Order: sequence, then C-alpha cells, then structure tokens
Amino acid sequence: MGGSPKNSLVFAYYVTGHGFGHATRAVEVVRNLIQSGHHVHVVSGAPEYVFTTAIQSPRLFIRKVLLDSGAVQADALTVDRLASLEKYIETAVVPRASILATEVEWLKSIKADLVVSDVVPVACRAAADAGIHSVCVTNFSWDFIYAEYVMAAGYTNRPIIWQIAEDYSRCEFLIRLPGYCPMPAFRDVVDVPLVVRRLHKSRAEVRKELGIGDDKKVLLYNFGGQLSGWNLKEDYLPSGWICLVCGASEDQELPGNFFKLPKDVYTPDVVAASDCMLGKIGYGTVSEALAYGVPFIFVRRDYFNEEPFLRHMLEHFQCGVEMIRRDLLTGHWAPYLERAITLKPCYNGGINGAEVAANILQDTASGKSHASCKPSGSRRLRDAIVLGYQLQRVPGKDVAIPEWYAVAQNELSFRSASPNDKSSPAISCTKEIEDFEILHGDHHGLSDTISFLKGLAELRALADPVNHNTHQSRESLAAAALFNWEDEIFVARAPGRLDVMGGIADYSGSLVLQMPIREACHVAIQRNHPSKQKLWKHAQARQQKEARTPVIQIVSLGSELGNRGPTFDMDLSGLIDSGKPISYEKARKYFSQDPSQKWAAYVAGTILVLMTELGVRFEDSISILVSSGVPEGKGVSSSAAVEVASMSAVAAAHGLTIAPRDLALLCQKVENHVVGAPCGVMDQMASACGEANKLLAMVCQPAEVLGLVEIPPHIRFWGIDSGIRHSVGGADYGSVRVGAFMGRKIVKSTASAQISCLLENNSSQQVNGNTSDEREKDGNNLLETEACLDYLCNLSPHRYEASYVDKLPEYLQGQEFLNKYVNHEDSVTVIDKKHTYAVRAPTRHPIYENFRVKFSNARDQPL
Repeated sequence: MGGSPKNSLVFAYYVTGHGFGHATRAVEVVRNLIQSGHHVHVVSGAPEYVFTTAIQSPRLFIRKVLLDSGAVQADALTVDRLASLEKYIETAVVPRASILATEVEWLKSIKADLVVSDVVPVACRAAADAGIHSVCVTNFSWDFIYAEYVMAAGYTNRPIIWQIAEDYSRCEFLIRLPGYCPMPAFRDVVDVPLVVRRLHKSRAEVRKELGIGDDKKVLLYNFGGQLSGWNLKEDYLPSGWICLVCGASEDQELPGNFFKLPKDVYTPDVVAASDCMLGKIGYGTVSEALAYGVPFIFVRRDYFNEEPFLRHMLEHFQCGVEMIRRDLLTGHWAPYLERAITLKPCYNGGINGAEVAANILQDTASGKSHASCKPSGSRRLRDAIVLGYQLQRVPGKDVAIPEWYAVAQNELSFRSASPNDKSSPAISCTKEIEDFEILHGDHHGLSDTISFLKGLAELRALADPVNHNTHQSRESLAAAALFNWEDEIFVARAPGRLDVMGGIADYSGSLVLQMPIREACHVAIQRNHPSKQKLWKHAQARQQKEARTPVIQIVSLGSELGNRGPTFDMDLSGLIDSGKPISYEKARKYFSQDPSQKWAAYVAGTILVLMTELGVRFEDSISILVSSGVPEGKGVSSSAAVEVASMSAVAAAHGLTIAPRDLALLCQKVENHVVGAPCGVMDQMASACGEANKLLAMVCQPAEVLGLVEIPPHIRFWGIDSGIRHSVGGADYGSVRVGAFMGRKIVKSTASAQISCLLENNSSQQVNGNTSDEREKDGNNLLETEACLDYLCNLSPHRYEASYVDKLPEYLQGQEFLNKYVNHEDSVTVIDKKHTYAVRAPTRHPIYENFRVKFSNARDQPL
C-alpha cells in the first residue's frame, strides 16, 4: 500500500467468528491499513493470536466479542443446519437490542471513521445507527448461507433472513472477493483480486526446515483442525509420498509416513511447499491453492452454500480434484493423488486483493466515493435471480452468472428442451440420430428425447481424446467415459406429473386425478461384462487386478444445480450380503452416509428392489446416465420420474417385462424403503401409467386405475411455482403423514370401543328379552368396518363429523400417543416421541379431499 496519509484514520473491523478463513484474510487487509499509519480495532470471536502473531503493532486493538455464530459443524464435513439457526438466534437475534446499543456506544467512543465487516450483519446496522459509513468485504453473505437452512427448519424462521439482508443493505457498498455467491442485499459492488496471505519462506526453505528431500512427494492434509477421529493409515499413501497433517491433537498417533505440523505453523508457506493439498473447501484454502499453483483434492461439505462457487473456481482454473467421502475414509487416496499431480493450475489473476481493498477502505474513510456511477439495479436483479437459481435448484438458462458458475450449460441445452417447445425447429422422426442407430422403439418426435440422444452423440465425440476440452465440466468428462460407445445403450423416459385433484391424500387412499407434464427424466443404461467395463480410476483402485467384479457407475447431469456430487459408483457386491440382497434399512444407511451422493439411492435403489422383490440376479456391470428436466422441489414428482425412468431402463437392458402398475409399485418401494421418503404411490403411477393430454383417474388403494379422462382441446393446465420448496422426504410432509395415520388409529380404536359397548348393551337386552332392530345391526356393521379401517378416505365426511371429530385432538405428543395406542400402523414413518403432531387437520383433509374429487368427477363425467 502507498505512503501514509496526512491524517491517521480509525477503522472498526468486524470479523465473523466462523472458522479461521475470515480472520486470516482480514489480517492481510488490516496489515495494509496499519502499514499506512491507521488504527484498526478488530472485533471478532476468533482467537486473538490469529491477529497478534501476524501483526505486531501498537495501532492494532483486539476486542473479543461474538456477534454472529456462522455455521455449527458436527464434524469437519457436516454442517448442522438446525443447530446453526438455533445458535444464531441465541447469539444475534435474542440479544439484538442490547448488541446494537453496545456497538453504537462503542463505535462513538473510539471515534471510528469507517466500519468494515467480514461479514457480521449487525455491524452494518450499528454503523448506520451511529452515523458512520460501513463497507463489507466478503465472497458470501449469511443471508445466502442461512436461506437453505430455513428451508429445512421451516418458514417461521424466514424473518432471520430478512433481518440479515436488511442489515447488509445499510452499508455503502460491497468489496467483493473472487468465488463470490449472489448477494442482492448490497446496493453496490467493487470487485477486487484474491486476498491471500503472503509467503514468508520459499518452498526450498520450508522443505529444508522440515527435512523433506527433493525425492519425496508431499501431501498437505488440512481440514481446519477438525480430524473427527479419522484413522490415518500408512497404506493410504503411495510409495514415495509423505503427508503433513494440520491440526492433529497432541495425543493422536500417526503412521510413519504422516507428520504432525506445529499448531503455530504458518500454513501458506506449507501449502506452497507441498505438491498437493487434501481438505475441505473454504475461501482461505482455495485462494492459497490458486495463488501458489498447488492442486487441491477436496471433499464436499454438507449444506454450506459457499462451496459450489469456490469449487467451480477451482475447477475452472484446473486446480481441483474431488474425492468422494467414502474413499477419504477408507484410504483409497492413490488415484486422486495421481490425478492431482498431473494438473496444471492456470490461475493468472491478481493476488493483491488485500492491498487493493485497503486502498478502497482508506479512500472511503477519507470521503472519496467508490460507488459505481452505473445503476446497480440490474446487478442486484441478476444476483437475486442467481440466488433463487441456486436455492430453488431449478434448471434454467440465460442467467448472468460468473463464468466458473456457468455449470452444465451443454447439458441443459439438451436436457431441458420441452416436447411441446414450439420454438424448436421441426425434426423428422428419423430412425437415426447423429451417429446412433435406433434398434428398437421410437423417440415419438419428442424434442426432449431427440435432444437427449443428440447429447449422447456429443458425449461420444467428447470421449475421443482429440476432442478433449480442458474447460469441460467434470460431469461431462465422466459421462463421456461411462459407455462403450460401439455397444448397445438403452434409453428410457419418464415424465413428472401435475397433481390436479387428490393431492396429499394419496397415502390415505384417495381418488386422485393426475396429469403427466412435458418435463421428463431420461436415463441411458449399458450393461457390460466386468472385463469390458470402463472404470473411473478411483473405481479401478478398489478392484482386484486378477478378477474384475461387477460395478455400478452413475453420472447425474446437471447435478451441480443441487450441489450434488455428479458421479456415484459402488461394487455390485455391496448390494449382496451372504448371497442375498441386503436389507432396505442397510441400503438406506449406506446411501445416506454421504449427503452429496444420497441422490444415487433413487437410481441404484431400483436395482436392489428388483433383486429383493422379483429375485432378479445381476451379474454384469451397469453404467447409468441420468438427465432430468423435471424441476426439483416443486411438487411435480421429480424423484418419481427418476425412479420410473431408471427402473424402466434397467428392466429393458436386462430383458425384464414389468407392467406399468407393477413398475410403479416397485418404484414406490425405492422411495419408501431405500430413500426413506414416506410418499404414496400416486407419483410413480402418474409417471408410469399416465398419457399425454389425459388425466389419470386412480384410487390409491393401493393403485387401482379407474381410467383416463380426456382433456378437452380448449383447456390447458398450468403449474405456477409458489417459490415454496417441497420434498416428500422433508419434515413437514412426514409429520403430516404421521398425524393422518395417528388419526386413523384413533378412529379405529374409537370404533372398536363403541362395538364393545354395544355388545355389552345387547347382552343386557337379551337377558331382558329385547332384540336388536335392523338399524342397530346396520350400525354395528358400520362400526365393524370402521374398526378395521384400511384407508382414511373410506370414512365418509358424515361419519367423521358424527362419530369421530370430537375424539381427535388438535395436537398430540408422540410419546402420549404411543402410551395409549402403541403404534400408528404405518410401515414407512416413525413417530418421534418428543415431537408434537397435528392430528385433527391431517385426518380431516384426506376425508374431505376424497369426497371433493368424487363429487366433482361424478358431476362432470362418470368413470
């Protein structure tokens, strides 16, 4: 930074207490400010030594205060979303009034010229209340991070997001760091280069001090000091490698080729001296890997929304290799290390972001304006669109986003085409698509299917090394290497569905009317003898060289839209235990162990269900490519479309003939038992049995098709996105289902009790010589039916109101219900003893919804 200003300025620099990344980058900006003769008061919950060991100056003041809590991590790779929100409420929401009063008074007492925030929300509001300008320096904001947590916790927490965004809007502008997330709350933006900690020693000096010879390859193991009890073994490393471990505890024993680094080691020097780094993604690790050209082998974290943007930046500059969590924990590191050292990191941007940011802050505090003269509305609108794009997980196009976040553009161009898209040129129903010959079946002129087939041809071309493009997405390269392109590939298509009538009452046995939508999922599958199967390198590492065994490999195109891992693989033997298919419970635990790959349960689960329910034996390797244009989280059965398309493709490839109804019921087992989502069968039935321009009329007891209702040509159905995310695996859906089944059990128990009373009365009457009339017998028969009620929808609204509504509580705690009724007789949900469930409303809804559908249908068109 340039020479000292005439007047020393006072900066109040608020730094979030989440991790060390914010503190270490703030150190560099603070250093530049202090070198220019300014006074800096750092306010943070981060350890004081992070600042004082890097900066020794009387102009640095540390005030240790925790004003926000960041994300609560269960371990190095897992964020606890609910605990994160609870901690933030406890830290920043409940004491907000006193925090503001304290900070305003303190800012006035130090006579601050400018408030800087990285990226504490309340600091911006306190500055405004104190009449002081503020600026934020960051690559993400907490409103964006917490938005997904709110979707998991429930929308009653939305005011937290609004308050954070409002606080941020009080600052003058945002100094935006590379790898940024959308941040529409900020009025204006100034972009700066990477903020990176400078090196103190050369690579040669560091290796000499650590006693590392030039003949050794060095891996830096850096998970932010959170080793989580992982056992490190000598054979995790190939011959000739050593590993330097950051954050190891004093009592942790390491193998001979692993070495502990001192707690006070200066990490940037060690990063630059290493051949590659293994760890989790954060701004600090990514910026140092890019700046010093060190390949970064990373493992995904769950539910931290900053990560996709930094990950794409890493991959864009050829600096990142993703390791799946299973291989991290089981020690299959070699193929990832081999891949990493072949990379040629190509980041050529600036790394003087700290100096640039400090200059901007100094000018702003001195009264100079750095706000853009251009209107910021378009930028904020763009950020808001990208924010929705990321959080709602909706495939889309033409979104102005950073280049490294332009994911899956090629895939989207053929994945999202609509069969009814009138803007698409007419395509003849040829039996050949590019280099493919259709041996069986037809694409029926569906433009999305034709586009998918063309996409396969593009992937085939990409498989040729001559056509390799270093900027292709990882999922495209994985998909190109998936198939033997000269052999048969089976393709299946399954649509999503629009719930016209019947809705959530399907699992209660309602009559429903469902319409397939034009958006669909396509699945391509190929079976190969294990000796011919093309394997990814990390999958090869798990195979015995002497005898190749069958492997399942899956690629999900467009997976980054949902922050999922784009690939999944497992040995087929992983679905077998003692010669029999593994239990559904064991499979559910297996697929749930890595949330970034849990999506594979919808696909690979179809194989397990066919093994378990139909006794199918799979002996070949299976390669599967999944590409869905059905919007996720919008209540249009995106998961059912994946299941039906996957099972249809698996069945076709293995010569299985399964009737559509039976296939739907099998797919429901995938979702209920392998995925663990408590859905009814309506979604799978609509996808498997529905027809275009017709409504599928079905009684869900369990899946009886009544017929197809023609939609008149002058009528169109439109689904309007409410912006509320839907998931049959979500807590709200499961709680409502539990409440409905509790209500059914209470109805059955009440009916049984009434029968017992009637029997006692009848016995007394017979003793007295009286007999029952026909009406009493009918009443007894009705009660007997209701005592054995199989579906709530078989109870009429009249009977519900006359005999049961008063017996149903509005709410009931799980433990109280279990004490009285033992169980709720639902095999796909579990009652949480501590949870309080709504009972009356979930019981009433299916009864009246079924009546509404039947009445509407009988009035308009008898089936």
